[in-house]
Amino acid sequence: MFEVLNSGSSVALIGEEGIGKSSLLWAICQQAGSRLYSPRQSVFLDLNYIDNEEDFYSALCHEVGIKECTGYLLTRNLKAHKNKILLALDNVGKLTWQGFTRGVRDKLRGLAEGSDAPLKLILAASEPLNDLFNDSHDEGKTSPLAGICQEEHIQPWNETTMRDFIARRLARTSVSFLEEEIVRSVEESGGHPRKLMQLCYRSYARYTGGGE
Repeated sequence: MFEVLNSGSSVALIGEEGIGKSSLLWAICQQAGSRLYSPRQSVFLDLNYIDNEEDFYSALCHEVGIKECTGYLLTRNLKAHKNKILLALDNVGKLTWQGFTRGVRDKLRGLAEGSDAPLKLILAASEPLNDLFNDSHDEGKTSPLAGICQEEHIQPWNETTMRDFIARRLARTSVSFLEEEIVRSVEESGGHPRKLMQLCYRSYARYTGGGE
């Protein structure tokens, strides 16, 4: 992800619900200070907590630390801000809901275009941006965000990763799973992190009577 960001592109993390996009998004924000060649202030917004465009711009300005504004003033204030911004938007599919228009996506594109742009974007979505924002298909257009974001598809964990995850979590406890329990959890989860965690918790609860 940092190779893409350092090349000048924004990034869209694409994957099914519960695959780990939010965790990855947060980890990128936490590591950005040491891994971006050109320093940027990390700003994380979960769109599940934002109701409409007005709310979005208010939240963005608050988190960046500038006076609440939109339109040209937003562009001017972001360009004049002491820090360039790495803007992480979780649950970006919310931008399709009532209260949001294509205008906010056009604005984000304008602010994120170019190597010296005031914004670089990391988006988390459950489907490709051109599919998600199908209003962009009018008159043969493509999604304004798809045009500047390199899509990275988040894949399920392989068996080695799943076994390592289980071993690390159990290392903090006095519990050990039987091999058949591990195999069952690996097979039933299909590499889906959230499903694996749920299956492992059920196994763990059988050893502890439901306690942590």
